[in-house]
Amino acid sequence: MFGSLTEKFQQMFSGLTGKKTLTEDNISDAMRQVRLALLDADVNYTVASNFVKKVKEKALGDTVIKSVSPGQQFTKLVHEELIALMGSEESPLEIKGSPNVILLCGLQGSGKTTQCAKLAAYLQKKHPGKRMLLAACDLQRPAAILQLKKLASHIDVPVFSIEGEKDPIRVAKDALQYARENGFDHLIVDTAGRLHIDEELMDQLVQIKAAVLPHEILFVASAATGQDAVKTAVEFDKHVQITGTILTMLDGSSRAGAAISIREVTNRPLKFEGVGEKIDDLQPFNPQSMADRILGMGDVINLVRKAQENIDEEESKALEKKILKASFTYDDYLKQMSMIKKMGSFKSLLKMLPGMSSLGDMDFDDKQFNQIEAMIHSMTLNERSEKEELVPSRRRRIASGSGTTIDDVNRMVKGFKKLKQICKDMPGLKNQMKKGGMNLFDSFKGF
Repeated sequence: MFGSLTEKFQQMFSGLTGKKTLTEDNISDAMRQVRLALLDADVNYTVASNFVKKVKEKALGDTVIKSVSPGQQFTKLVHEELIALMGSEESPLEIKGSPNVILLCGLQGSGKTTQCAKLAAYLQKKHPGKRMLLAACDLQRPAAILQLKKLASHIDVPVFSIEGEKDPIRVAKDALQYARENGFDHLIVDTAGRLHIDEELMDQLVQIKAAVLPHEILFVASAATGQDAVKTAVEFDKHVQITGTILTMLDGSSRAGAAISIREVTNRPLKFEGVGEKIDDLQPFNPQSMADRILGMGDVINLVRKAQENIDEEESKALEKKILKASFTYDDYLKQMSMIKKMGSFKSLLKMLPGMSSLGDMDFDDKQFNQIEAMIHSMTLNERSEKEELVPSRRRRIASGSGTTIDDVNRMVKGFKKLKQICKDMPGLKNQMKKGGMNLFDSFKGF
């Protein structure tokens, strides 16, 4: 995600590995590297300077742990300060009122309309049975209403709009009245943006805010715009007092500037991050998770969250026993793939495992899932249980029965053996995670 910044941090930490102690000289040198890395990632200058100052003070003080190496000490200090800089803990949505009103604002192109639908999908999952209503108050951008309705149709959420209406304030008022009269629990209001901040945009937002009295005003910003997103957030906060930020396009951006700077500058929490194009690719912003990713430590927090949401506990317990013994079969392989498919891209999940991001280039493509299922279904029961070896003649029969090639079957067998070898090493990872205070296997069972 933050390739360049992550790489620079890791190089800097490696440079301290051979040192016997942390001295003022090697700390000063490391902090120069940290400052340059942060500024290169488009972190706000003042934020970067204050961050460097705090880490340096702690590194030179009595808070340093004496029982670990200098590289580990410094990594821990940087990690802790990054977490503190981004808010320390998750900031949940304020849920109150009937309906609970959430207003989204931001510049054109930041993804407000898409985030409205994603937020509705998130609330549906978080609060089953609660009714959502989206209000189409972006009357500036052609086809904005149509886009909102199309997105909402995927999650069966209605959209309130008024055909031919030019006044977004009236739409907002009527949407709120409609939501009250029809028993909706949440009203999410989409608003217009501009290519730049102007008085007309801000005046319109102020009036919409007065009309619906939102419990949350979320500023939507693109991570790709770096410091510009931070500066824009400050301006929106001055006019409408935002309560938090949704940071989008984090999956396609290598710039961490907005993620690191925006809370410190606005004094408003980051509440959500967009991590993909799918309707459910929205997750709560977690400062520790973000610090882990920036420093190349994986993303166990969101990996665990995905597992808890998508993996059946009883079935996963049975698979866990086989995995720890590396005794699972091709049938178990099918079950594992089914679980993983529910959680998202296989390669993206690998990158979330601590120290296992290099497995992203493993001989395995997401498109192969369907092929592999067909190949395993074309095996005999003895072949699936590995009681009979998959000799060339059997592989040719499997290829013919599954509509694939012999090369496809060979790759599948190779992938299965590789995964089985990885699982033999998993107990070591399990112990490592327990030492860190989190049992990965208790949540990400079946991998």
